[in-house]
Amino acid sequence: MLLRSTCSRTAQPLSCISRTRPSAIMPLRARINNQSFSDMPSEQPGDEPNDVLFKSHYGVRTIELNRPKKLNSLNGSMARKILPRLREWEKSQLANVIVLKGNGRALCAGGDVAALAKDNKSGPEGQQRSKDYFELEYKLDHTIATYSKPYVAFMDGITMGGGVGLSVHAPFRIATENTVFAMPETTIGFFPDVGASFFLPRMDGSVGTYLALTSAQIKGVNVFLAGIATHYLDSSSLPDLEARLAELNFGDDVSYNTRLSIINDTIEEFTTGMPHDVPQHFSTNVRIAIDYCFQEVFNIDQIMEALQGSEEREDSPPDVKKWAAETRATIAQRSPTSVKVALSQLRRGAQWNIAQTFQNEHNIASKFMEHPDFVEGVSARLIHKPAQTPKWSKTSFDDVSESEVNSFFADELKLQLPNTGGDSNYSDYPHAWTGLPRQKEIETFVKSSPRSDFQGVIDHFVRTRGGKMGVREKVDEVLTRKTSPADNKRGFVWND
Repeated sequence: MLLRSTCSRTAQPLSCISRTRPSAIMPLRARINNQSFSDMPSEQPGDEPNDVLFKSHYGVRTIELNRPKKLNSLNGSMARKILPRLREWEKSQLANVIVLKGNGRALCAGGDVAALAKDNKSGPEGQQRSKDYFELEYKLDHTIATYSKPYVAFMDGITMGGGVGLSVHAPFRIATENTVFAMPETTIGFFPDVGASFFLPRMDGSVGTYLALTSAQIKGVNVFLAGIATHYLDSSSLPDLEARLAELNFGDDVSYNTRLSIINDTIEEFTTGMPHDVPQHFSTNVRIAIDYCFQEVFNIDQIMEALQGSEEREDSPPDVKKWAAETRATIAQRSPTSVKVALSQLRRGAQWNIAQTFQNEHNIASKFMEHPDFVEGVSARLIHKPAQTPKWSKTSFDDVSESEVNSFFADELKLQLPNTGGDSNYSDYPHAWTGLPRQKEIETFVKSSPRSDFQGVIDHFVRTRGGKMGVREKVDEVLTRKTSPADNKRGFVWND
């Protein structure tokens, strides 16, 4: 149901009720005084005073990352402020919707890995400080992934690494024409973390594995079409949307899913249609090649062989030949240890629940803090000016043994997470319906409706998604790539 100017019995704009609070947006004090949050992280000497801004406007509580010169890179100072604030808002009857956004041209370009690498150089004590940072970051990300109130992330601008952890597990992720998404960790001798073990394997086909190993970027509306974002809006609409969300006033008897549905409809009010001047990020041929070259049963040697074959086969389309050559060269430049650990991580992560994801990732991150490739990669890529080519500890994939890869997953899970019962242990996102239909959902419908025609399948998903923008384009792309006409020319079949 769309909420416009009329009052609803479940969610009323504040214009429909008595306004006893001032309409100005009031900043919140940084200090948490509620004694029930005494076990939450507290600010430490040296923390920046204004690296995160918290604001309250009617029912909306806003988190604004405020390190624009650093592209809002996440550090311990910021995490120590955000986590207790989320816990406080979770218990507040006045807080209806949480909005995350960034100041400047990035939501968050990643974690402040340069500071971690410098710490690691100081020996075991510095490495422990880095491990403690990841413990805090993953607790924050897990809190967002299991949060009991609606959470909306404005992915307006660069959204990479640590910024993905703050946004991608939310029920609402809004991409704009400015969005640039990537998981660049293998370029610095690390692994795709912040819950990527959960998110990437659940993307359509093998796209998640491709993104993890290559650090490839996806931009603008293609972030939405890939399923990374749930909505696409023009960036100029975000202030008006935030103000509109602030007007929603939910009654105590309104369930969480009903609130999500109302917020989803509210966001949809601000969509203006798909841009017509932006090409698909992957051509149909390349998208098919990704699923083949990065398929689940392949190890890294088989992936590299498949890429080489796609490049050299005479019958390969020109765009596939070019993509395969570039992708093979890209992976060869990455840390061999990082690539093999990341590939094993994604294969295992497809079976982890959301709590196990962050617990395992904390173990992996702790191992990398003791590994020379992390310091080498960060120093070469980010600290040295101009950037240099890293000298990895292992020069080839063959040098990284399976026992070494397995050692990253061998330790007991020690990270203690709050709210690890019930829905906080889910194995698939409970709010997947807020975005575009997944390929598996389309596959299930096609196989159960063999007589449906191409347009009939598209119409089905447009109808069941309430006319959501992008559904037609997404379903059309999947059907074009994955189906062929049936022999009897009635309906079509799914190409496994």
